[in-house]
Order: sequence, then structure tokens, then C-alpha cells
Amino acid sequence: MKLSRHKWRLGGVALMAAGVMAVAACGGSSGPASTSTGGTAVKGGTVSWAELPSSPPNYIFPFMSLAYFSVSNSQDLQYLMYRPLFWFGGQNTQPTVDYSLSPANAPVYTNGGKTVTITMKGWKWSNGETVNASDVIFWLHMMDAEFANWAGGSPGGIPANITSMTGSGNTVTLQLNKAYSSLWYTYNELSQVTPMPMAWDVTAAGAKAGSGGCTTDTAANHFAKCKAVYNFLNTQAKNTGAYTTSPIWTVVNGPWKLQSFNTAGSDSYVPNPKYSGSPKPTISVFKEVPFTSDSAEYTALRTGAINIGYIPTADLPVKSPAQVLPPSNPLGSGYTLQPNYDWGFAYYQINWNNPQIGPVFKQLYARQALEYVSDQNGMAKATYRGYAYPNTGAAPAQPTTNPWLPTAQKANGGAGPYPFNPAKAASLLTAHGWKMVGGVMTCQTPSLCGTGVKAGTKFSFELDYSTGQAAFTAEAAIYKSDASKAGIAVNIVGKTFNTVIGEAIPTNKTWQGAMYGLWIYSPDYEPTGEALFATGAGSNSGAYSDPTMDKLINATETSGSIATYHTFANFAAQQLPFIYMPLNYAIQAVSSKLHGVIFNPLQTELPEFYHFTK
Repeated sequence: MKLSRHKWRLGGVALMAAGVMAVAACGGSSGPASTSTGGTAVKGGTVSWAELPSSPPNYIFPFMSLAYFSVSNSQDLQYLMYRPLFWFGGQNTQPTVDYSLSPANAPVYTNGGKTVTITMKGWKWSNGETVNASDVIFWLHMMDAEFANWAGGSPGGIPANITSMTGSGNTVTLQLNKAYSSLWYTYNELSQVTPMPMAWDVTAAGAKAGSGGCTTDTAANHFAKCKAVYNFLNTQAKNTGAYTTSPIWTVVNGPWKLQSFNTAGSDSYVPNPKYSGSPKPTISVFKEVPFTSDSAEYTALRTGAINIGYIPTADLPVKSPAQVLPPSNPLGSGYTLQPNYDWGFAYYQINWNNPQIGPVFKQLYARQALEYVSDQNGMAKATYRGYAYPNTGAAPAQPTTNPWLPTAQKANGGAGPYPFNPAKAASLLTAHGWKMVGGVMTCQTPSLCGTGVKAGTKFSFELDYSTGQAAFTAEAAIYKSDASKAGIAVNIVGKTFNTVIGEAIPTNKTWQGAMYGLWIYSPDYEPTGEALFATGAGSNSGAYSDPTMDKLINATETSGSIATYHTFANFAAQQLPFIYMPLNYAIQAVSSKLHGVIFNPLQTELPEFYHFTK
């Protein structure tokens, strides 16, 4: 995820799909980066890693509401210390599950796919507790109690699709309400679970582990005990000054624990000596370094102040479409370069509930006009100097041989069903009762403009975008300029990343458009989009709702046909629940003396694999 929030099938198709997952994220990177040392490996040392500008982590509790649901908080903070039930995005370039890095073994599906058995490996928490079945039940009960505050879910999904759950020792058994694709259920449902220790099942600091009662709570009690535990943990998570000393957050099961933390983003991690998994960290300190701008980050790279960072687009040489890496290394021999793709898509979100512009957004022709003024190929070349590509739907766009790409996204040479054409956008509007008045399209004939659009309504709205990256700022400015050619007035307003995602939530009707980067398919790793597009879904911040979309998404959860997925993906490309934008990939720089660094398209970090050489 650059600045972002944030499926596989049964039978023969499942085998094909697993192969798809293995190739779909590479986009030119054919496998793991070289980890040969080129020298003698040494233990110890501090690795400094560059955060994206103005996007520091700010919430430690893995059970995140939409206001905190971002890669900055999950991959860059929580995952280092609190391992999810299953780890996705291993020491490779694939968006796949890695059971060797997970605290549980692969789930077993029986009873025609309606019974799921999960066996924990018996890892230990840093306080001596075992990572066991109770920790999984604790999370699932929390989902039952506070589903509205979990941004990774969708209505009808986990835990609603579980009819009963039991946990004993290291074994969890789930009974489902019907048979699902086992790969879909693993990649998009069980993927949401993070075991939580009994030390967290409390309602007061210093209370006896498990005394909160959420783990043993029941539906008959309306999970009231879980609600009290959630309220306590959420309050504790907002007290960022106590992260390194809290009796809650210092209980970890991952390879790292916090040494220091501040809301500016200067965070340091040291190895957890009680980590049960493998490998154990070799470096002594993993440090995340904050920056307020691209230029500040690049200066740190050029002066050797950080070991891992990205080269801003403006500092990369122009490359041809056939190339992946730049034709020359602007940093010289002191750094090696790697491409970093994303398993997701780029877009800006529109607020269907905004009282001023929401009724306009609800008109398909209006959304088509907004997409027609998105010059994706032009921005990929001019703004991103060739390190980007058109992105026209919900299916990941790279590589172009990706079998998930539907015909709609392949249309017009990959420009999708609505290639850049401001004149077409303008004609669509005039055909639906709009007229240019003072340079801005204005509704003249409400019966043609659409339901809820009043006479005199101007096609004008505010688009908030996240600041700090020059190319992203330029992209917003170009879109504003191109939209004006069709009479659409876009007022772009720069804000910090955390501000943009904090305001763009469905209960807030005041925001109009939000452009914060892209969606990484995480924790819904199969790209069926239920967490984003389903009515009432946890990450559906713009309150989009369409019964056909809901039906098509539901079909992907049980069908073994790739054609079923294409039906959904074609609809998502044509109906424009969001406005799609070009997706750039990063060129990451790694100190030549640092090895074991691989950039996964799920943006996971595994510094326990890093080591220096001399």
C-alpha cells in the first residue's frame, strides 16, 4: 500500500487459482530478491526503514475501526508484534498464505466444507501464555460484539456465517452455515482473525487475565462482556504514550516488541526473545523513520541515513514500458533497487451520502463522466515517469496476463470501458440535462439529471487528498485540470493521510471525495471486494450500495468458476462504485550491506529475515 487503507476455489479451479495467486502480483518481478551476502554475515546492527510521508502508525490494537484501518497501522506496527492467525505475504513476491510464519497450521475442511478445524502450534506469548484456541475464540467473540467497529468485515461474513464455535487446548472447531470455497474462506474470512492473549481480556489495567469474560461470553448475554472489554482496549489504544509500558500492549507473540514510539512516527523495535516462530531476528533494532515529504526522505537515502527507502518519482530516470527497473541507479552502488508492486487497485472514494453532491454521484452517467476525465496513461507517463499503469477496476491490473482481469478492464488497450475523453464526459452531462454556466456544468432539467438532483445543482465537489508525496499531489492537480475541461469543478484539498482516512467514514456525511492512495487486498486477499463494495461492509466508507453487486459478490464466495469472478469484476469496472486512478509501483532502495529484504505486494514487513554483512 502506498497510501492506503488497507479468492480461491475448490476442485480443479482451486488448483488453478492457487497458481494465479503465485504469479499475479509479480508484474515483472519473477521471484524473491537475491539474499546472497556478498560478504560475511554479522549479527546485530540497526536497520532504518523509511515510512511514507505524513502517514505514521497511530493505533496499536489489531481490532481496527475504519478510522484507523491502514497499512501504516497493520503491516507497519501491529503485525510485527501480534501475528495474525494465518500470515499472508511471506518472504517472497506473492500474495499468498505462508503457514510456516503462522501461529496455526493450515485449516482442515470437512463435512462438505461446512466444518473447519484449526490446530494451533502452541506458540507462546511473551508473558508465558500459550497462543491457543481460547485466543482465537476471544477474537471471534469480539467480532460478534463489535462488528460495526471492525473495518475488515462484510455483512453475512465471518462471524455471522459461523453457526457454532468451540475451542479446547490448541484446537478450534467452526461449524459454518453452508459450504464455502475453502480457499475463499481461508483467504478472506479466517484471514481476518488475530489471536488475542487472555492478558487483553480485561476491563482495567492490572486486572486478572481473562477477568473481562469476553472469551467465555455468549450471544444470550448479547456479548455485553466483550463490549466492555472492547471499550477498555480501544481507550488504551488511543493512549499512544503508554504503548511501550502498557501491561496490555507489551504482551506480544511476534518476533518484535516496541522499544520506543511516538505519534510523529519515530518507532523502534527490538527482538522478542520469547518468539516461538522462525527465523529469530538477527539485527538488534528495527527503526521506522518518519518524513514529511518525498524530498526529505530522498535526502536521507542519498546521505546514507536510512538503510531502506524509496526513490521519489521525480528523482527516477524516465523508463520505457518494457523496463521494470530504472535504466540507471540514481543512488549508485551503495544501494540495490527492487520494484514494489501492490496487490490491489488505486481509486478515489466518493461519498454517496453527502447531501450536496451525493445525489449526483448516484447517477451512473455522472460517475462515467468522472472516469472519462481520469487521464491514466498520461499521468503514468508524465507524473510517474513510466512507473505506473492504468487501473480500471477491482481486479489487480498487473501482470496483464493475470487471469483475474475481466474483459471490461482489458478494453481499449487496457484503458478500460471509460478511456480518457473529456469531450465525451461533457456530452454525457449535456445529454442528461446539464449546461455549462460560468465554466461549471449546472443541472437545468432535473428530470434528466436524475433522482434527487435539483435544478441549479453545480457539478462541483471537494476532493481531499493525502499530502507528502509530490507525484500524488501532481496527480490530484492534473485530475482537477482535466475535469474542468468537462465543466466539472474539483476543489482539491491536501491533508495528512491519517486525517483523510479518519474523516472518510460512512457516518460522516460532510466529506465529498477522498483520495488517499489505493486498496491493498488485505485482510481479504482474494480480490472479490466484499469488504469494500458490499452494502454495509466495514471498509465501504462512501456507503455505496447496489443489490446486483451484492449478489455477484456472494456468488464468488461459493462458486468454483473464474467466469463467476469475471462477472463480478466486469460489473465493478462498468458501474464505478469508486473512480479508478493510475496505480504506480515503488522503486525501493536497500543498502548494499543489508540482505534478506524482499518487498511483498501485500506490503508486509519481515525484518527478522534481515542481516548485515561486512
